[in-house]
Amino acid sequence: METLADELIEARWVLPVAPWQVIERGAVAVRDGRIVAVGPAAELAERVVATRHTRLLDHVLLPGLVNAHAHAGMTLLRGYADDQPLMRWLHESIWPAEARWVEPGFVHDGTRLACAEMLRGGVTTVSDMYFFPDAAISAAQRAGIRMVAGLVVLEFATAYARDAAAYLHAGLAVRDRWVGARNLHFTLAPHAPYTVADSTFIEIATYAAQLDLRVHIHLHETQDEIAQGLAQTGERPLARLRRLGLLGPELIGVHAVHLLDEEIALLAEHGAALVHCPVSNLKLGSGIARLADWLAAGVTVGLGSDGVASNNRHDLFAEMRLAALLAKGVSGDAAAVPAQQALTAATLGGATALGLGDEIGSLTPGKAADLIAVSLAGADQQPVFDPVSQLVYCAGREQVSDVWVAGERRVAEACLQTDDERELRALAADWQLRIAGQAHLNRNESNA
Repeated sequence: METLADELIEARWVLPVAPWQVIERGAVAVRDGRIVAVGPAAELAERVVATRHTRLLDHVLLPGLVNAHAHAGMTLLRGYADDQPLMRWLHESIWPAEARWVEPGFVHDGTRLACAEMLRGGVTTVSDMYFFPDAAISAAQRAGIRMVAGLVVLEFATAYARDAAAYLHAGLAVRDRWVGARNLHFTLAPHAPYTVADSTFIEIATYAAQLDLRVHIHLHETQDEIAQGLAQTGERPLARLRRLGLLGPELIGVHAVHLLDEEIALLAEHGAALVHCPVSNLKLGSGIARLADWLAAGVTVGLGSDGVASNNRHDLFAEMRLAALLAKGVSGDAAAVPAQQALTAATLGGATALGLGDEIGSLTPGKAADLIAVSLAGADQQPVFDPVSQLVYCAGREQVSDVWVAGERRVAEACLQTDDERELRALAADWQLRIAGQAHLNRNESNA
């Protein structure tokens, strides 16, 4: 029986992720933005009638990478305030800069820049957490990336909202305006336990249940955060969230660097997910999360870049490699977090954490055709004994040649199809001049 397809993509290796196998000389058939068949290329060639036939004979074809935690709008602050610990970085550099510059145009332009970087690097889904989500969504829709838009909630005033009630009202209004848009999903995104009150958390838990939304939150990122929680409430942050009804399958805890054994077990027991951001955690001096212990306990794990103001890249290949290497170095066990687990975290793990495991994250018939091709043709990629190992320990985002989101090609032969890179460079340069000029003016005023 013939299978009709819009495109048949053939590759040297196909990695479905679920089930875990390497299909040598494999192919994926796509119709109406969804995967309709996966298997050996010779077998699919006999039964698939495709309008287009794409051959990538030195490539690995795999699910698109999932950046499970980012602040895309902050891309315009890349390198703005490096080499500072988290609380100083926030209070002395980032929050003052945001107070001066963050408005819808800043968020839109920063998100455009971030989406281009991520797509070029093989990221097909980003879970974002930032102000003015309308602007971020607009940029993501233009770029054609899949976005999980976090509806940010804080207690203190910003240019976006004056208090927690206003943040919730504004965020839910954004959801109402955009619900049903293509490749768009939502979470509620309270910033962190130290910036959100009990009463607000209770309200967030109610909305999450009513609207079937996950709750995306920075959690146990630093020892300072835990010390603050103990001083203010007598509880560690996770215990507080549990008391307030937020510990469950809807919870996505980001960073989670400082967890006790019993807390890891509790997260696993309640079906909560964690997002590991190893580069950002190291750069801010926050510590090294216990990734191997999370996975051994059965916690669902995704990977995230965090914002490039604390990274300075939206690079899931770098996150995969570092996650695996840190786990080995910390545990003293070279078998900890093997390449397969790291790649799963960057694909199906992240998708499952975001509640999208039935839609993306693996090359499974019926799922959306979010997939990427990675070239292993270069001499610097030879020899290739194991393509999974090669992707995690050797290849980088510069080897990504082609990217599809819901069956639409967003990167072709390493060229972005949805935005003009010269325009993006000019956009970034304009913002840099404005921000750097203001910073220079502020320094002069303070020295006067």
